[in-house]
Amino acid sequence: MPTPAPPSPRRVRGEERTLAEAVRQLSPYLEGVRWRWVAGLASAMLAGLVALAIPQVIQQLVNSVLRPGGDASDVWTAVAVMAVLGVAEGALVYLRRFFILPPAAGVEHRARVALFRRLQRLPVAFHDSWPSGQLLSRSVGDLSLLRRWIAFGTVMFVVSIVTIVVGLVLLFATSWVLALIYLAGAAPIMWRSYSFRNDFRAASRLSQDQAGDLATTVEESVHGIRVLKAFGRGGEALEGFRGQADTLRGTEVHKAAVLSKFISLIVALPETVIGLSLATGIYLVAAGDLTVGALAGFFATTAVLAGPVESVGQLMGMSLSAKTAIDRHAEVMDTPVDIADPDRPAAGAGTGVGPDAGAGTRGALAFRGVRFRYPDAPRDSEPLLRDITLELAPGETMALVGLTGSGKSTMVQLVPRLYDVTAGQVLVGGRDVHEYELLELRRRVSIAFEDSTLFSDSIRNNVLLGAPEDVLADPVAAQELLEEALDTAQAQFAHRLPEGLDTEIGEEGLSLSGGQRQRIALARAIAARPEVLVLDDPLSALDVRTEEEVTRRLRSVLAGTTTLIVAHRPSTVALADRVAVLQEGRILDVGTHAELLARSADYRFIISSFEADRSIESVMDSGVITGMTPVVSPHDDAETRTTASGTEGGRA
Repeated sequence: MPTPAPPSPRRVRGEERTLAEAVRQLSPYLEGVRWRWVAGLASAMLAGLVALAIPQVIQQLVNSVLRPGGDASDVWTAVAVMAVLGVAEGALVYLRRFFILPPAAGVEHRARVALFRRLQRLPVAFHDSWPSGQLLSRSVGDLSLLRRWIAFGTVMFVVSIVTIVVGLVLLFATSWVLALIYLAGAAPIMWRSYSFRNDFRAASRLSQDQAGDLATTVEESVHGIRVLKAFGRGGEALEGFRGQADTLRGTEVHKAAVLSKFISLIVALPETVIGLSLATGIYLVAAGDLTVGALAGFFATTAVLAGPVESVGQLMGMSLSAKTAIDRHAEVMDTPVDIADPDRPAAGAGTGVGPDAGAGTRGALAFRGVRFRYPDAPRDSEPLLRDITLELAPGETMALVGLTGSGKSTMVQLVPRLYDVTAGQVLVGGRDVHEYELLELRRRVSIAFEDSTLFSDSIRNNVLLGAPEDVLADPVAAQELLEEALDTAQAQFAHRLPEGLDTEIGEEGLSLSGGQRQRIALARAIAARPEVLVLDDPLSALDVRTEEEVTRRLRSVLAGTTTLIVAHRPSTVALADRVAVLQEGRILDVGTHAELLARSADYRFIISSFEADRSIESVMDSGVITGMTPVVSPHDDAETRTTASGTEGGRA
């Protein structure tokens, strides 16, 4: 049952960045944006200045109309001027949005693409330690917040500050006494802003991290919905989710309380001092030290300043939230890519030509003195793999067997560099895998996992995912390769799906049974036409008869392909050319199945612990049970019977 995600191990932050330093992190995404941002800022500032000009017109109008012998035509002049100013302000606001909104969306787009590109390059060890919901919240929620901040927060924060400063100058020019009273309300705000910044930043970071954990729980629950339903644990899952949601709600309420207290301060104080200014202003008018027009202009100016003053707190909060979003984005982008292309690929290692492509070494696979320890394991801990030395001749099929936890899956993942060796070498085609460009290495090496991961796409696109580019460019050749891969993997059921090979299989292929998913994944590995095929027990969900047919076809179709297969069934082991026994991180023995049975007690123990060939599938298929006849013919696949609804039977 999904449980609240633990804090990400990489969530601990180093030295805090300032807002300016955080913004500099965005510089790779700001190409071609700066001039439009400046133009938008200029438009917004002009709109603010135009708004401040209107009170000055009011001051002149009042003084003109109320003076002895004042001309009533001045009213129409003032109305015309204010109308022009109003239209100008509206046009400038439009220009601000026109200049800034498209590039802000462009920044979000570039940052999101860069983050996804980085996630593709980061090693498997990184993804092992990061909850998927944390990465999802960074790629969606954080970057959306960043876009809104660039398009609105940055510009309006600067405009608000400039408007307040210019407005204060106008207030002092009108009456320094009233301006000082108004300004006195700013001192407590400045004092409170420092503690607000620290409190809100901490609350914002906690909120965004908890939102990422909540996304992880939702994702796990959706993916595991069949398990939750099957065991009737939906209520417990809901309670766990509700607990996390309540925690996030509490954090958001605390965050809102911090912001609202600050906003209430910056709203209440100016309003209070305006009341004091009004009383003082009436006294100054009565004393003849201030005109009525000046008093009207003063309060009209404070009315214009009310919006910027009130928005400063919200904009400051938005800026701090954006800084947190940038920090969270940088945590992923700054993670070093430990598994990368060599600075100088060896001659031929990136082109498919050269000495390594010769007939004698093409497809050869070797482990020489390999040691491996997971990156997050203590340095003084024992390596999982120790001094692994193993040679596979080109075209050879070798089975790798061992008890659970012996390191078989880890070992085979060293071949395409999903993990890197701690010491020693893995060689493909006679060259160290570190000498290849990653793309070239993974064209030569194809892997199929026991946990079959498929994508929300058609059967066709899933199978041809890793096919050679030159084959994909030819529709006829691509179709032939597709059919051959499906036939080899005994995945002909795909033709009987509702839309055949173009059937969308749904998220992670969960609309298929476990055996069907494994065969599609195996077909994908075959269609890559690799020199080295690595199979991490990809046939575990198949019955013995289907597994034997798949293995037979593999030996025929991939006759020239070197194959290393993690095996958990004697039937698979017996069909391999040789068998390597892995025990406690070491290669214990290598030989044929018969040789190892004769000389190795450890091998006999491992084989005896495997699922016997006389499993329920083999017993039923052979009709050994008295009075029982086979349920299906040798060429029928019970998993692919079409139900009355037209969808595949045997669904997971």
